[in-house]
Amino acid sequence: MRIAVIGAGGVGGYFGAQLARAGADVAFVARGRQLAALRERGLVVESEAGPVALPRVDATDDPAAVGPVDAALLCVKMWDVEATAPRLAPLVERGGVVIPFQNGVDAPAMLRAALPADAVAGGTAQIAATIRAPGVIAHTGTLARLRVGTFADTRAAPVDAFVAASRAAGIDCARVNDVEAALWEKFSFLASFAGLTAAARVPIGRIRADPAMRATLHAALREVVTLGRTRGVALAADLAQRQLAFCDTLPDGMRSSQLNDLLAGGRIEAPWLSGAVVRMGEADGVPTPVHATLYAVLRPYVDGRPA
Repeated sequence: MRIAVIGAGGVGGYFGAQLARAGADVAFVARGRQLAALRERGLVVESEAGPVALPRVDATDDPAAVGPVDAALLCVKMWDVEATAPRLAPLVERGGVVIPFQNGVDAPAMLRAALPADAVAGGTAQIAATIRAPGVIAHTGTLARLRVGTFADTRAAPVDAFVAASRAAGIDCARVNDVEAALWEKFSFLASFAGLTAAARVPIGRIRADPAMRATLHAALREVVTLGRTRGVALAADLAQRQLAFCDTLPDGMRSSQLNDLLAGGRIEAPWLSGAVVRMGEADGVPTPVHATLYAVLRPYVDGRPA
């Protein structure tokens, strides 16, 4: 199976390495120091689940140079999706699909504005991974899960083939029937987890151990679940409580990628996380006071560390 990984950061680097190790034909699209390291030294994954070392990988900065693929995994940050979308057309011109794995719920619509609608699938990735150094991905804990699905059945075959290839690589990957619900289930967790860890500058262990912060996390989860249900998404009424219980299973030191980006002085995805909750809540008449506060606190850091 021919797979393109667009963005070789924590998500793309980890899952792309696992697929390549198992024998899939994987091409990485990267830039800057990460691209240079991939070309010169290959890709290394440091993980409690098992290390991976690939001395040689196929890497480029041009999606068109990769040619048509069965599946293109879009793993760039949200702020790059709109500009990247038109460059993906050559990858799916022979029936392939783009599977976006961004945080938030806005990426599929952005892609459909530039690509054939049936070429856009949906995906969620649950993993704590980041670039420790150029060409080196550090995976915290053992959680590494993918869920994918189609919005249109006309290109179901490449999605099914990707699921099969992922499972053959030992990845916890499954196809879901309602990908919209899957996106919102992750969104409810991620927007709340990322917003609170970044605003408080502490990992999840500190938040769940403090009664006031734990209650705030639970309230944030409830806001997103209520919003999704109001918008007609098939979310379980007890999802917020189950997501809070899921947080109790995470490693104490687990930090959101948004917190990592903030501490590094880089851009953060708050406009597509807590900011999106606030925007949709205002449009639908759903109060979102916790996320409004989190977004207000994080707004000065959206474009990087303030001068």
